[in-house]
Amino acid sequence: MAKPIYNITPFTLLDYPDKTACILWFAGCNMRCLYCYNPDIVEGKGRYSYEDAITFIRKRKYLLDGVVLSGGECTLHKQLPAFCRQLKDEGMLIKIDTNGTNPDLILDLQTDGLVDYIALDYKAPAAKHASITQSSLYARFESFLKILLKSNIPFEIRTTVHTDLLNEEDLQEMIAFLEKEGFAGKLFIQHFVNDSRTIGQLRNIAGKIDPGKFASGGIEMVFRN
Repeated sequence: MAKPIYNITPFTLLDYPDKTACILWFAGCNMRCLYCYNPDIVEGKGRYSYEDAITFIRKRKYLLDGVVLSGGECTLHKQLPAFCRQLKDEGMLIKIDTNGTNPDLILDLQTDGLVDYIALDYKAPAAKHASITQSSLYARFESFLKILLKSNIPFEIRTTVHTDLLNEEDLQEMIAFLEKEGFAGKLFIQHFVNDSRTIGQLRNIAGKIDPGKFASGGIEMVFRN
């Protein structure tokens, strides 16, 4: 069996809210977001097996509350539910970082109690989604969001902003869509900050969206940088 995990971050206090965790970076993705600065993960192959990850976690269980499954796109891996059961057997909480393009899988994980927190990437409004992600998967994202809104899984929605790609009008449109769907939580805005090569060969810029221009009754805008 191919090794699914590209890399392991041994410890983080930032990636799982209020929890100590490690991060498993899954190789491969079904998008090619122009601002992505992890092309080695997205286009590369894994270096660690599920067994390698379990062995690592067993050695560090006393330090960890949970495990973050990130990528790339971890939900592309068919053995993920079985791996989540193994993590649960080890007493781990599970957070999944996802682009929201595998709604069927998240239904299965929810039904079996195999996910405790989800961070859903909202890439762009419908009209720009294909050009920014180089995919035709927006409808799957919508389906995934509807499932989350009906579930009891704690989750957050986050958007990465490179101001060559998204502007304030785009964000207003995205907020309006979320409000229409009934979302009333936190929308995290992450400004693009990186000096590495991006998939879209974008320039490294310091442009930022002005948070003072946004007001939304049911949605709290949280700017992370």
